[in-house]
Amino acid sequence: MTTTVQVADETRRLLEKLKKERKLGSYDQVIRWLVASEARLPKSMYGAARGSHGFERVSEDEHRP
Repeated sequence: MTTTVQVADETRRLLEKLKKERKLGSYDQVIRWLVASEARLPKSMYGAARGSHGFERVSEDEHRP
């Protein structure tokens, strides 16, 4: 079964570039390669360092002299 996915022209160009560079046969293979590459990143790479503490948002008024 196939599904159509709508992407911006720039995204299509980037996928095409990766397809040629990696010598992949389809956009599906490019996307699978990207997902597999991302899955190998350590969890600490997903936006916050492992073990870091949350933060409390401060209102703008508290920063003014």
